[in-house]
Order: sequence, then C-alpha cells, then structure tokens
Amino acid sequence: MPLSGMTGFGRAEGAAGDWSWAVEARSVNGRNLEVRFRGPSGFDGLERAAREGAQARFQRGQVTVGLNAKRAEAAGAVRINVDQLERYLAAGAPYVADGRIAPGRLDGLLSLRGVIEADAGADDPEALAAVEAAMAASLGAALDGLLATRQEEGRSLTGVLGGLLDKIAGLVGRAEGVAGGQPVAIKERFQKRMGELAGEAQGVAERIVVEAAAMAVKADVREELDRLGGHVDAARALIGGEGAAGRRLDFLTQEFMREANTLCSKSALPELTTMGLELKAVIEQFREQVQNVE
Repeated sequence: MPLSGMTGFGRAEGAAGDWSWAVEARSVNGRNLEVRFRGPSGFDGLERAAREGAQARFQRGQVTVGLNAKRAEAAGAVRINVDQLERYLAAGAPYVADGRIAPGRLDGLLSLRGVIEADAGADDPEALAAVEAAMAASLGAALDGLLATRQEEGRSLTGVLGGLLDKIAGLVGRAEGVAGGQPVAIKERFQKRMGELAGEAQGVAERIVVEAAAMAVKADVREELDRLGGHVDAARALIGGEGAAGRRLDFLTQEFMREANTLCSKSALPELTTMGLELKAVIEQFREQVQNVE
C-alpha cells in the first residue's frame, strides 16, 4: 500500500423503499484510529458496520461517519387514534355542557397531540433489514471515497518528504566536506591560545600536539554524519515501502534531530555550525509533514 495521509472526505447517497439517505465520512490526524458514528435510530447494525469498515481500511486518524436518513410520507401510513380522541371529547364535555366553550371542530380535534399517529404496522422487519443492508453498502462506498482522498494526500506527501530528504542528504554531504577541516582548525586555535599563555616555554609544542589531538577526537562528527546518512536511507525505504509508516517516520525524525544537535555541539567551525542549524530547520519541516502520514 502506498503512503497514505490522514485527512480526507468521502460521500455516498442511496435509497431503498420509502427511505433515502446520504453518508459522509471524514478524517483528521490522530495518533491512533478513533471512529465516531452518528446515524438514524432503529438501525442498530450501522455503527458496527462503520467501525469495522474503518478498521479494515485505516490504521490511524480520527474518523467521523455520519448517516442522515429520511422517510417519505406514504399514503395510508397514518391512522386516527380513536381512543385518544374520545378522551379529549370526554374531558371537554362538561365545559361544552355549561356553555363555557363551543363544541370542538373536527380540524381542531385532529390537530391535538396523539390523535393522528403513524401506523405501527407499516414497518415490515424484512423490509427494514433490506434498507439497513443498503445503508451499510453506502457506508462502505463513503469509506472507500475517504480512503481514495487519503491516498491522494499520501501521494502529495511522498513528493514533499522525498524533497526534504534530498535537502537533508545534501546538507550532510556538504557537512562531511567541511568537517574534514576541524582537526587543523582545533590545533591552530589551541596553539594560538597556548602561545598567548605560555609563550615559548619548554614542552609547549608537544603539549599542543597531544591536547589538540584529544580535542579533535572529541569533536569528530563522522559518526553523526554516517548515522544521518543511514537515517535518510531508512526514511526513503519507509516512504517507498508497504504499510503505514507514520509512527516509524516520526521515530526517525527524533533520531535525525538528535544527531543534528550533536553535530552542532561538536562543531568547531562556523561553517559547520551553520550547516547544522540549516539541517535542524529542514528536519523540523520534515517532522511537520510526517505528522500527516498514516
């Protein structure tokens, strides 16, 4: 599976019987997979379908699925609740008898709460099960649309991350060339300082060689540069590999920054320090983009 992002949107519509609906699925960045569902009452299997569908397609991100459904008004699907109507008439009879209110009109009586109600016999369990199955299919279609947009984002991220890795590799190569001059610069700096403090005292020349060599060993950045190069290769392999790579790329980013910090702390040359700072800036850009990777 190519690199995938974590933001996207998918929509699907459907209809069955006297029901029609629209499904929207969207997602944003998240450290783990979190699925939220909102749907019509009476279709209890839809939430499970949404969760299982998301888990089959995604590994990370906050996924929200909403299904809005409406039912057309069908002829003969309502009835008059005669018992409720009789209760209203009985309650008002004493007031009509003593003349305090006029006799009720039919249109007014029918508008009273509970007099007109839906016919409970209109809901066929088999028909509702077929509607729920059709809604579940629309859920899958919306999640497929969401997956497609996340993969499209992943393709864009692949190019961006690859370009940033090229910058990191270029800076590492330049740093390798500059770092070769560190031992000479350290010796010259130490020699100048010792000359100011001790002048031409006996044994100063030998001490300069020994101390400068020790300082050059401490300032050697070849291991850091080698590890940075290895991290670049590992990141490229993850980007071009299979499966979700976000967490592993995030870990590699931390390793990148650790080596860049060490490079700056060991630097004895202004040019190398500048390259280390540039390297940290590019790594931070890389880190920001990695947060969007599944």
